[in-house]
Amino acid sequence: MFPSLALATAPMPLTIISATRRSQVTQLNAKKTKPEKKRATMATSTSGFYGRTANEQTWQCIESCGACCKLAKGFAFATPDEIFDDPDDVELFRSMIGDDGWCINYDKVTHRPYFCRVEPEVFKTFYGIEEKKFNKEACSCCIDTIKTIPLRRYMAQIPKN
Repeated sequence: MFPSLALATAPMPLTIISATRRSQVTQLNAKKTKPEKKRATMATSTSGFYGRTANEQTWQCIESCGACCKLAKGFAFATPDEIFDDPDDVELFRSMIGDDGWCINYDKVTHRPYFCRVEPEVFKTFYGIEEKKFNKEACSCCIDTIKTIPLRRYMAQIPKN
């Protein structure tokens, strides 16, 4: 598992939650048709959203992405106080935000706090998301986070090897 995804990105704003629920209600009210057979697609990529069937995305961190490491995200995302119950976690999270809003540990391979792990157990602990819904939620959170960072500024932040 790629440990750099800060789970502070996981809560969705109410507008996104509302849109998701509206979509689910619309799907329930839609005419029932004969279900199509799912065909798994094979991908050779080692990053991104791959290995999905027609109705399912499988989460995997995009190599060298780092969008989740932008910790100061602004009003569109939940604050650390809204995410964490333990004041020590809130303090730790805030201490990780650098002057530029990015995680001070962005380039480090080890010493990540547990809430930077995008794993089913962590999502269940923080957000009550069951393992069967993990891939969908992880993909959604990642996509939402990437959308908030303008591409040119984001690309300039990626460390070049």
